[in-house]
Amino acid sequence: MRKDSELREFHAAAWDEPVVMELGRSGARGQIFPAPEAEVTKTVGNAASLIPDGMARNDAPELPELTEFEVQRHYLHLSQQVLGMMGISLFGTCTMKYNSKMVEQLINRPELAETHPLQHPDALQGTMQIIYDLDLMLRSLSGMQRFVFQAGGGADAAYTMAAVARAYWQERGELDTRDEVITSVQAHPCNPATSAAAGFKVISLPLEENGYPSLQALKAAVSERTALLMINNPDDMGIYNPEIKEWVKAVKEIGGLCFYDHANFNGVMGKLSARELGFDACMFMLHKTFGGPKGGGGPAVGAFGCSDELVPYLPAPVIAKDGERYFPDFDRPKSCGKIREFWGNVPIVVRAYAWVRAMGAQGIDLASDISVVTNNYMDKKLGEIRGLEKSHPDFPKWRMEMTRWGLGPMQQDTGVGTVAAANRMADFGIDPWWMSHEPWVVPEPFTPEAGELWSKEDIDQWVAAVQRISDEAYSEPETVLNAPHNQPIARVKGDWMEDPDQWAMTWRAYVRKHLDAAPGSGAGTVDAIVADPENRG
Repeated sequence: MRKDSELREFHAAAWDEPVVMELGRSGARGQIFPAPEAEVTKTVGNAASLIPDGMARNDAPELPELTEFEVQRHYLHLSQQVLGMMGISLFGTCTMKYNSKMVEQLINRPELAETHPLQHPDALQGTMQIIYDLDLMLRSLSGMQRFVFQAGGGADAAYTMAAVARAYWQERGELDTRDEVITSVQAHPCNPATSAAAGFKVISLPLEENGYPSLQALKAAVSERTALLMINNPDDMGIYNPEIKEWVKAVKEIGGLCFYDHANFNGVMGKLSARELGFDACMFMLHKTFGGPKGGGGPAVGAFGCSDELVPYLPAPVIAKDGERYFPDFDRPKSCGKIREFWGNVPIVVRAYAWVRAMGAQGIDLASDISVVTNNYMDKKLGEIRGLEKSHPDFPKWRMEMTRWGLGPMQQDTGVGTVAAANRMADFGIDPWWMSHEPWVVPEPFTPEAGELWSKEDIDQWVAAVQRISDEAYSEPETVLNAPHNQPIARVKGDWMEDPDQWAMTWRAYVRKHLDAAPGSGAGTVDAIVADPENRG
């Protein structure tokens, strides 16, 4: 029987696979549609005649011609060359959760996928009911009075808070004097960044011995100029600030607002209420904590909720209910304006709605328990590995759903740092870890987060990979420094990404740039480029 900590053998497929635009041959088709019946043509006319002259093409589009099987095989080959987030991914600071395939099918149904927010509200009642009901669910988890889902992620939600605060103070005639936002160096960078983007001055408090800024430091920073406190708790070190109520009280005493960055909600969900702690607003990551997919920079939703006092300043529209009818409320004269288009990323809202309904209150409470237990189980095992250290090692209490570790000692001893170790993780079929937000507060950091998804066996596998990397670093460091070895590409060379003459976001741009870069390469056709692989860049 295989031991839980025994690493599995892995090697990624390596296909010499062109891009799809380089594949195919003239005449290949995935579907062949029959000619329309004569009666249909007689009734509706020639389809080509229905296209306005100004929209009709003069030439056929330059698209690859392939059979359905060839298309499927091409994308299967591509998928085999990546881990695809289906291995063990303790991504860190981003709670990775399984995305139900049933829900993925639901959001692709035409009732959602083929609708548009500018349709008549009577045709969107089901969608708006889901949005409204999720608003109610998040109110129960936070104590807030209204949620909107326009923000396209955590940074957008932080900017929503800054924009709401700006509108709030402007209406009171205090924006010129309430011009400072207080945060800390361990807060997510979007908090100071979005505050600055909204025109506020930023005060970042340093960490102290217990892993968070002291209450005395906060009280020294607050003043009649304080507009807003923006803070996450627990932080990415996994440390919960037990003085958070006193923090909120100190800001409230001078009339400031308080925002709870709930990106790290997984370890405390069901255990606390932002409003009961005194906060005026909070945000949740629907694409993380609430079971939506996270990858490639999106899709994402930062659900933003606030107290009654701030509701008038929310971005419009807000989905409201009148009797049994739902409608988008645009009549909001005090609104801070739009943060993004329309209502936000509705498919992610539907995924989150399904997750909350499936989990229920008891399931959410249990998931946070599991999240904390698995993290501390992992912490104990990582603490036994040579070359590792964690932030604030003398902090006596349990960490929450993540802990910031570092390879500082290993890097000093062997030259192997966190980037090389992350590359080596991929050789075991395990997604490379997330290091941390800049600036690094721990040398050579990595920040694993188990959450409630991963089994004990998964965590044992993951820790065994870290153990192997440590053993290799101290015995044969070149193995780690030259990783990955079992991937189709040994090492991506990133310097060309700094040269806009080399990279291209579309095939048309690729053809244009490389034809320009390779004069005399042929008759100026795509075929001329494809025929010379050295010109591909």
